[in-house]
Amino acid sequence: MDNKKLDKLGTSWQHRGQTRPDFAVEPGPNQESVWDYPRPPAYVSDDRWVVVRVDGQILAQSDQCIRALETGSPPAIYLPAQAFDWSALKPNSRETFCEWKGVAHYFDVIGPNGVIEAAVWTYPTPASGAEVIAGWCSCYPEKLQCEVGNEIVAAQAGRYYGGWVTSELVGPWKGEPGTEHW
Repeated sequence: MDNKKLDKLGTSWQHRGQTRPDFAVEPGPNQESVWDYPRPPAYVSDDRWVVVRVDGQILAQSDQCIRALETGSPPAIYLPAQAFDWSALKPNSRETFCEWKGVAHYFDVIGPNGVIEAAVWTYPTPASGAEVIAGWCSCYPEKLQCEVGNEIVAAQAGRYYGGWVTSELVGPWKGEPGTEHW
């Protein structure tokens, strides 16, 4: 994608984390509004214990994770590559493009009950500004069972998004009904 097109994508979004929009939920104590997250995203270390399971078996676990905080979305949580059981991952040909992170590569997960397609992704050579997540992996909570601390993660609505919804977050966020114009 050429720089002119990329710049247009990056500037067409009207909410960029500087001011919380009127429709955003006011965060309570120990909560965060996804509308306070910046655009482009910030990458923040998180030392809570994160576990990812497939059909009840541990696929990955770590207490050294990175939360990708982007305006209007629950964070995607990235775990270091060594946190994963790579014997349960198989490369998938799917690729997607993020204007901030670059090209994502996907993996299928081979679980006890079959193959879960394109459930894990990584940015092997991320775009400038996202280098901290190079080679780290995230996954779709709608496809795998994810926990942060001792909390079960809910999936962000919408098939495209991979946000990890926890009780500390308030929205609304992209992917919910009525957010198609964001």
